[in-house]
Amino acid sequence: RWGTPEDLMGTVVFLSSAASDYLNGSVVLVDGGWMGR
Repeated sequence: RWGTPEDLMGTVVFLSSAASDYLNGSVVLVDGGWMGR
């Protein structure tokens, strides 16, 4: 199925929070697991 804005919200919240302060130069895939198949 196509993703919805709600599917992205967890990643957006994480990346905009202090929890992601140590994360840099990384690609964060939000693809519903397609790359893992």
